[in-house]
Amino acid sequence: MRFPILLSRARWSVGVVIPARDEEQHIERCIESVIAAIEACKELQSSFIVVVADGCVDRTSELARRALGSRGVVVECAANSPGKARRMGVEAVLAHYSELPSSSLWLANTDADTSVPSDWLYKQLSLAADGTSAIAGIVAVDSFAGHGPNGARRFERDYILHADGTHPHVHGANMGIRGDVYLDVGGWSDLSVGEDHCLWQRVKRRGWPVISSTASVVTTSGRLVGRATGGFADTLRAKLESVADVEVQAGSAL
Repeated sequence: MRFPILLSRARWSVGVVIPARDEEQHIERCIESVIAAIEACKELQSSFIVVVADGCVDRTSELARRALGSRGVVVECAANSPGKARRMGVEAVLAHYSELPSSSLWLANTDADTSVPSDWLYKQLSLAADGTSAIAGIVAVDSFAGHGPNGARRFERDYILHADGTHPHVHGANMGIRGDVYLDVGGWSDLSVGEDHCLWQRVKRRGWPVISSTASVVTTSGRLVGRATGGFADTLRAKLESVADVEVQAGSAL
């Protein structure tokens, strides 16, 4: 599927950054979904995908290079930090587009265990065309296997979405930011957890216009044990466990 051209802004160059750590089971699906989103979006002047293989000891790098072909590169490192890995990925994008003004570069971020929809970039650039400098989207969970019979219901109840189409969440798996804004706020911090919230808050403090939109949704892994301590897997598990405890206590009181 291809989407209509947005005439309110010149076409963008887009860099997609994907940190990965031992993601041989997911990386090909992730890259394939990103390529589909690129091909569906007429807004793009050009695109470049960077997979940052951080401390991988499996076939992540090999599979990523095969899936990328000439569409991007794999950067191998031993940062052991999602924040630093994301930062290295953006540095590779900026080097690739060194001749372009950073204001015409859009940096789209996701994770290796995540699949993006075909309209992912189109929706981000639709908002960017109206002057939005950074976009925080939401996530859906691919499977609640292992989370108990009520896992999906608990997640949906606890994952806040506002009626006006906004939300309070910040996910590195679904965030976009204009290149000049990224540089202005100092980019990703070298954090092992919370790098997404850190960047988002700095953008807001600098007064750049941002949107937290439920219109942008990606699908991420519902695994119970993630690659980064304190990351989405830990957060998801903690939320489900806390809600389950409340349900048990309520049941005991009946």
